Amino acid sequence: MKLIHLSDLHIGKRMNEFSMLEDQRYILDQITSIIEKEAPDAVLICGDIYDKPVPPSDAVRVLDGFLTSLAQKKVPVFLISGNHDSAERLAFGSQLMMESQVIFSPVYDGEPVKYCMKDEYGEVWIHLLPFLKPAVVRHVFPEEEITSYQDAVSCAVKHMQIDPTKRNVLLAHQFVTGAARCDSEEVSVGGVDQIAAETFQEFDYTALGHIHSPQNFKNGKMRYCGTPLKYSFSECGQKKSVTVVELKEKGTTEIREIGLLPLRDLRSIRGSYLEVSSREFYEDTNTEDYVRMILTDEEDVVDGMQKLRTIYPNLMQLEYDNQRTREAKEITEAQVAEEKSELEYFEEFFELQNNHPMLQEQREFVSGLIGKLKENEL
Repeated sequence: MKLIHLSDLHIGKRMNEFSMLEDQRYILDQITSIIEKEAPDAVLICGDIYDKPVPPSDAVRVLDGFLTSLAQKKVPVFLISGNHDSAERLAFGSQLMMESQVIFSPVYDGEPVKYCMKDEYGEVWIHLLPFLKPAVVRHVFPEEEITSYQDAVSCAVKHMQIDPTKRNVLLAHQFVTGAARCDSEEVSVGGVDQIAAETFQEFDYTALGHIHSPQNFKNGKMRYCGTPLKYSFSECGQKKSVTVVELKEKGTTEIREIGLLPLRDLRSIRGSYLEVSSREFYEDTNTEDYVRMILTDEEDVVDGMQKLRTIYPNLMQLEYDNQRTREAKEITEAQVAEEKSELEYFEEFFELQNNHPMLQEQREFVSGLIGKLKENEL
């Protein structure tokens, strides 16, 4: 069975006040062409469909066009909500859209959500698990002890109906411990949102969303496909792609990538003002790309942003790397080094009061309690 794995479309996103909708429409058309050529049995979209819980109307139209084109091709689509989405809004009209084989995960209520597909090797069960917070799962299972994201997701998986003799695919949107982050992602202080990879060990393939860099876990049984576009300058060196997953007989999964070419790339340029503004420097490049410019001049260029935008119209950031900024950075880094997490402050307080450090069990309890308090604030 062939599956296309996508996630983190972030439709409607703005970067440095630049709308990415035209770029997103372009890349979704490219993905549609890939899907038409690959002829998969289903498309999996693993959360953060939109960039905001209340997306602008233009973003809704972009998603509508993408899903309509897939429905016209009779390709089943499975979608779950991510931390950027409103699960309620995303699930609106889901029963109606199911007739067109566009299947949204409902608002989490504890009931297993799974669908059966078949190929020459037998049944494949597609399980949908939207982004979960501890408070949501506690409400559904009040009898369970849930103090962390790990507890919440473990509880949800425990209540799924998984037949280990069949092939099982999970769509999830969580942060698996050890995943490499990018600057464009939301970060939870202290890593309270981390989930152990072993939580999903019963599944033959776990299609993950949430992390923007493509990466595998557990020998390819788990994968973040990454975003289809670069959404931060920390992603400049990445090659964005579509993930193709092929499930053979149980225990055999093959994964490959198909590269994507954006309408405009996201890149970082470094040099003096005279260098980056000379025709020889930029004439063989796409000056329409989204750019972060790092000037090495010791003195700031007057109206530098406006002047450079006559050459690079989509200049997003202008920074300086010189003796002055390096000295300022050293001071800032020294200040950051002095900052501590809530757990570290509590550990110091505990040792001061008790004349001995916390035990590991106590540390884990306080860490879970801090996470719970943070969760209640959200």
